[in-house]
Amino acid sequence: MTVQEILAELKSMSNDKVSAHNIKYGATSVNQFGVKMGDIRNVAKKLKADNNLALELWETKIAEAQSVAVLIMKPKELSVEQLDKLVNTIVFSHVADWFNAYTLKAHPFAEQLLEKWMKSDNKWAVRSAWSLLAVKIGKVAIGLDLDKLLDQIEKEMPVAIPEIQWTMNTALANIGIYHSKHRQRALDIGNRLEIYKDFPVSKGCTSPFAPIWINEMVSR
Repeated sequence: MTVQEILAELKSMSNDKVSAHNIKYGATSVNQFGVKMGDIRNVAKKLKADNNLALELWETKIAEAQSVAVLIMKPKELSVEQLDKLVNTIVFSHVADWFNAYTLKAHPFAEQLLEKWMKSDNKWAVRSAWSLLAVKIGKVAIGLDLDKLLDQIEKEMPVAIPEIQWTMNTALANIGIYHSKHRQRALDIGNRLEIYKDFPVSKGCTSPFAPIWINEMVSR
């Protein structure tokens, strides 16, 4: 399938309710079609892994096209320069989440960009930096000063924009989940800040409110 054929198929799946939901979470009326995630996955399943096609889809700056691109990328074949460009041209938080989960985590040299992204003026780059940190925290946290990181989270998370606050909160939760020495402080920060305390959660899902998230995961 060509880029235009993929875009036409995605557009044919447009859903007004999905579009309205996406706008609520930061998309615009011009950078998305309003396609359900399951339908996006079905489109991607018809395609072979292909970085050239993925990069062409990404350049359209349409959220669903970028989401398909993520699903057909070969992360290990992307250069660090390509990875940097992709992060800085994300158009929507849902795309960012898929990109961070499927592409960044699989890229062998993504951490080379962590410091650069953390200092970036681009919100998606900073979001990805915190996502990478959260992954590192959940592994062995080698080279991380978790006390200093908690200081930063406590100071910056209350005033962070939503796109950055989300993955910063994931880092906070992972400190509490994976590092018992710092768990109580992570819980205290979460309870004091109350960020996502009233976040609506579907039945069977874990709340993103850090204290609930931490306690739920530790109890398992």
